[in-house]
Amino acid sequence: MTKAEVIAEISQKTGIEKTDVSAALEGFFTVVKNSLSTGENVYVRGFGSFIVKRRAEKVGRIISKKQSIVIPEHSIPSFKPAKVFMEKVRQAPISEDKSSEVDA
Repeated sequence: MTKAEVIAEISQKTGIEKTDVSAALEGFFTVVKNSLSTGENVYVRGFGSFIVKRRAEKVGRIISKKQSIVIPEHSIPSFKPAKVFMEKVRQAPISEDKSSEVDA
């Protein structure tokens, strides 16, 4: 589902104009990005947490050049779903849509 599809569905279910839904969604994204960029986590009860994970410094390899490089310590954004969210997804029937499959 794309962002445009999410906006259209929220608009249809709530009766709110698509432009207003889009502005609210963009505002939410901006708040989450700004909070995470300052190291502050965002908690949405019943949905999940947008958190900052720290990655330690490590040695990586450039195989084609047979060279080792040091990857410095850095932060990455992450999402941890709430228990209610996880249970709903686990109970959902498995769809036959091939676009959402992950190769093992």
